Order: sequence, then structure tokens, then C-alpha cells
Amino acid sequence: MSVSDIHHSQENQAPYRPHSRAPSFTMEKAPLLPHTEDPFPRQRPAPRRPKLLRISAIAIVLGLFWLATRRNCMDCNHRHKAVEQETKVPLEVHIMSKCPDARLCLQDLVIPAMANVSDKVDFRLSFIGKYVVLAYTRIRHCMPARSFNPTIPPRYAYGDCRTTEEDDGVQCMHGQTECLGNILLLCAASVYPDPKIYLGFTGCLIRQYNDIPKKELIEDCALEHGMSFDKLNDCMSEDNGAYGMGMLRDSVTRSKDLGVSTSCTVRLNNKTRCVTDGGKFKDCEGGSKPEDLIHDINKLYKKE
Repeated sequence: MSVSDIHHSQENQAPYRPHSRAPSFTMEKAPLLPHTEDPFPRQRPAPRRPKLLRISAIAIVLGLFWLATRRNCMDCNHRHKAVEQETKVPLEVHIMSKCPDARLCLQDLVIPAMANVSDKVDFRLSFIGKYVVLAYTRIRHCMPARSFNPTIPPRYAYGDCRTTEEDDGVQCMHGQTECLGNILLLCAASVYPDPKIYLGFTGCLIRQYNDIPKKELIEDCALEHGMSFDKLNDCMSEDNGAYGMGMLRDSVTRSKDLGVSTSCTVRLNNKTRCVTDGGKFKDCEGGSKPEDLIHDINKLYKKE
């Protein structure tokens, strides 16, 4: 091979380049901070519940909370009323509805005193009579009627008078119209338990006790004290009069068991405080004026 051939072959060959670069590999970039495993790996969020279910759950919780709160409040109110009732001073008045001494006692002593201390006493009106067992004796009595019957004698006003056979009953000193008046006053206390209402109604009737139980008198007194004549009449007519007679029987029995036989007898704190008999106040230790009774009630009330 000549020099020119060598030179020509060298020109045709590619220039020599040394293999200085190593084979390339793809490598991940190292993190700047060392990798540590997350102790609290994030969980996938739970799928959302429908909005209606959440609202229902909240409503149920609120409802249960309201019921629990209401029950606690009712229990508290009940306990409060029970304690309040226990701290009041017992005041009981035993009367006959057509007795002049009852009118004197109520108008001159009881009603004026109650106007000042009604919130401090546990007031009760009881009646005096005679509980009797009648061996099927025919008796004449008057029952209240739904409407005024002009054929009834005037003294029975709105009553339906008839003759029946009974095996027991109550005898009243001033006759059967007094028994009817007593039942009327017991119904007033039952339908309107606030003493300020039914005691005022009682005083209104007894002012004209000779007219008891005339319908006009009852209507006027009921209107004066915001009472419904129809409600009173319904009470007296209930069970054909058996309901009212039962109340009178219980009241008369109570007076007898307590040894009370005089109208009017005032008992304070379960003891006889004053008696009205023959138009005079008797056995009234501490005085027979309203302020005397008020003083005793306040004194007992503070001790409770």
C-alpha cells in the first residue's frame, strides 16, 4: 500500500473519538431529606351520607334532649308545688249553707282575712249535716235540671223535685234545700278550685241564704265572680245528682270525724280557732277580728 493509498484511506475513515462516556442509566433524583414512613397514613374519606339522614339524626337528638329537659322541669315544678303546699297553713271552715251564723262568720271574719293571706293558707270549706242510713225510706229531694221548669214550685227554682227510694243519704238542719245549697258550693269548689273564686261565690250566696237555691241568685253570684252557671249545673246533674251527693256525704262525714257540729267553726292548723253560734263569736282564742286571724296565720306561716 502506497503512502497515497494510506492517506486516502485515512481520509475516508471516521475520525477517532475515544469512548470516554460510560453507558447512561436513568436514575431517580435522591430526596434532600431522608424518607420516613408516615405513622398516620391518610385514609380515604368516607363517602358522604345523604343530607336528609344527617338532618334526621340531628332532629332526633334535639327531640330527645327537649323531652329530657321537659321531664326534668315537670319534676321540678311538681316538687316545688308539693313543697309549697306543705308550707301553707291549713285553714278549714265548717258551715251550713242556710245558716245565719255561717253568714256572720264568713262576712265578718273569714272572707276579710282571706283577702290578705289567701296565698299562705291551704283553704277548705266543709259542711255539717247528718249522714243517715235509710232502710228504703221514701224521701223527697230536689235534683238540678238542665233548664228552668216553670211548673216547679218557686222555692226550688231550677230544681227537679221527685220522690225516690234510697238506702242512704244526708239530712240537713235547714231542710233539703240546704243540702242542695251545700252541693252547689261543693261543686263551685270542684269546678273552680281557687279559693278566691269559690269563697267569694259562697259569700255572695250566703248573703241571701233564705233564697238558696233560687236560679236567679245563683246566676247573679256566678256572673259576679266570673263563673259559669252551666258548668255548676252540669256538676250538680252529673250521674243524676249522685256525684254531688257523694261529695256532700264525704264532707259531712269529715266534719263528724273531726268532732265539728256547730256552724260556723273555723279550724286553723288542725285546731279549733273560733266558733260562731247564736250570732256571737265563741272560743276565739287570740281574738275574733280579721286582723287577729291574719296575725295567727302569718305567725304559723313563718314557722313552716
